[in-house]
Amino acid sequence: MEILSRIEKIIKKFSERNLWIAIAESCTGGYISHMITNISGASKVFERGVICYGNQAKIDLLSVDPQDIEIYGAVSEQVAIQMARNVRTISKACEIGIGTTGIAGPTGDTPEKPVGLVFVGFSTKKETFVKKYIFNTDRLTFKKKVLEEVVKLLENYDIGKI
Repeated sequence: MEILSRIEKIIKKFSERNLWIAIAESCTGGYISHMITNISGASKVFERGVICYGNQAKIDLLSVDPQDIEIYGAVSEQVAIQMARNVRTISKACEIGIGTTGIAGPTGDTPEKPVGLVFVGFSTKKETFVKKYIFNTDRLTFKKKVLEEVVKLLENYDIGKI
């Protein structure tokens, strides 16, 4: 599987630089963490994965502001930012935090937030940003596409910025 060899290269690159990753997953339900931990050596770079599928889990485990969930919704840029930043800071030793929140479907959409919408938050000590995607597909393919984008972010991120 090509994605696993790409993850293996990320693990090697991050391990050589002693960089750690923490991931908070909602819509991907642990799939990203699962795929990373399929690679031997992941324990050298992968500090933790938190599955916070429900809103209360986001609040309890990641200190996401409940008012932001109420105002913007759990599937929002604001929540993805907090998930990425907070999973990184809670883990203390991590240089990178990633947060995923979205609507895998086939239900749960609204006119403003269609099925396939996902926000991927990426946080370092120097910057935090969010990427927005729409993958209107089945649930498993949705998770695979989100994984692909996370892998691209990790492959392409200038680790000199950390």
